[in-house]
Amino acid sequence: MIKKPFLISALILTLILVIVFPLPNFGIKDAQRSRFGGTFRLKSFASTFNMQLDPAHPESYIFLSEQIFDGLVKLDKDLNPVPALAEYWKISADDTRYTFILRRGVQFHNGDELTAEDVKFSFERLLDRQTDSPYYQFFLPRVIGAVEFRDGKTGDVAGFKVVDEYTFEIQWTKPYVSALYLLSMYFCKILPRERVEGRERSFFLKPSGTGPFAYDHLMLDPQGDVVGVTLKRNGQYFGGSPYLETIDFSPHFTIEHFLNGEIDSFPVTSDRLLTPDFQVFQDGSLHPIFLGMSCHIPPFDRQIVRKAIKYGIDKIELARDTFDLRYIRVVTDNYIPYRLTRFYPKYDMERPDRSEAIRTLREAGFTEDNEFPALTLLIEEPRTDLKIKIHRALSKQLEPLGIRLRLRYYRSLGDVKEFEDPYLIFIGRVMDFPDPEDIIRPFFFSKSVFNVFGYSNPELDRILLEAEVESSWTKRIKLFQQIEQILFEDVPSLPLFSHQNRVAMQPWVRGVEVPPLGFYYLDARKIWLDK
Repeated sequence: MIKKPFLISALILTLILVIVFPLPNFGIKDAQRSRFGGTFRLKSFASTFNMQLDPAHPESYIFLSEQIFDGLVKLDKDLNPVPALAEYWKISADDTRYTFILRRGVQFHNGDELTAEDVKFSFERLLDRQTDSPYYQFFLPRVIGAVEFRDGKTGDVAGFKVVDEYTFEIQWTKPYVSALYLLSMYFCKILPRERVEGRERSFFLKPSGTGPFAYDHLMLDPQGDVVGVTLKRNGQYFGGSPYLETIDFSPHFTIEHFLNGEIDSFPVTSDRLLTPDFQVFQDGSLHPIFLGMSCHIPPFDRQIVRKAIKYGIDKIELARDTFDLRYIRVVTDNYIPYRLTRFYPKYDMERPDRSEAIRTLREAGFTEDNEFPALTLLIEEPRTDLKIKIHRALSKQLEPLGIRLRLRYYRSLGDVKEFEDPYLIFIGRVMDFPDPEDIIRPFFFSKSVFNVFGYSNPELDRILLEAEVESSWTKRIKLFQQIEQILFEDVPSLPLFSHQNRVAMQPWVRGVEVPPLGFYYLDARKIWLDK
């Protein structure tokens, strides 16, 4: 038995030690100091503001969709699917039926309560031709009744089933290993059916979701032009109220605004931001950049010609000549980003060999008497100095091969597919979920609407479809490694590099957690201002 005088002395000694030698806070200090209020002002990566707030539209802002809307599931910091609007889910023994139990009492910003009818409507809307969303392809071959609905043969999708008011079910045509990853994507957001149906245009002028922030108003310049959007705190958010009162999001903030302390976050575009006065974050985005070739248009319909281009491009020189402070670029030969689990960098990187490129072009029949046709480099609008720099750098490398390159900008994927002359396309993809499927299917599957390379390989298609239903992750990864080997040999495009965005933030910004998928997915709910 411990006597009371000894116990009292021990308690007093412990108290003295805690006062004199406080325990490490391990983040507790920040949590105690976290405060509500304030406006977080950030400049977007874009240079112009696009008034598109529909998450199903390819030109919508991922950051805004992530703040205004929620999906059934989301990804945590380790890229694991975790509950969002679905409190939990059950998967059938054969992996073809996913049942989601919704959180009760969740409200849209307009006060309507979330139900399974809203979930069914939101997913069917992606498949509806009138929505004109390119993301229908993720569901079309996989959900029971999706094809019939899109073709107008049925009034709803049989595989999207409302079991009861708070239970929603998806019936897949085959086991689908990446289903939860897909449902975490930014376009799989849940909308209020009664508010959207029949009046979509007006709804997305002032959208209403269940997210941590609600649409408040548009930001206007002195001339009355729209330059951004303001969001306000959703104090009733089921995941806990955000600290920030409002968010101002605009591409028109300037570096002077940031240096003067008027805004809080700005992409690194000047070495004036790379000082100890500011916090600089580097994201972990899975963002590969490719130089694609029009494989369906001569002369790129021949593998030997595509290989000649590969031999003639020096990626390290290209990365140096197109250096931009905003990005950290890592040159790669991999089609599937090696940052994905169990995918590794290709260490035997092929060095450029312009003499081999010229020899291969001659073998393909291109000589002084039969010149290589002029090529067009396609780059997505808007026009920027960096894109001009990219054109010049590629022209410098292709001219010694006898290849002339002109620059042209495109607005949409439809513009690219209508182009009839041979082209190269400089294109990147910010991965939406951490799975090799999210690179292979969009860019290299023959039936993909995102396949702007015009590439088709029946064997690749067959292996991809097999991989999508393979339940063993070990076998599945081997299938994707086979696909990558096919791409190494076929060369429908050149993997150039992956790059990571860099963002400067003011010293008073707290609670920033860099998302693995990049700053587009920044969780503003956790941010607070220590002014």
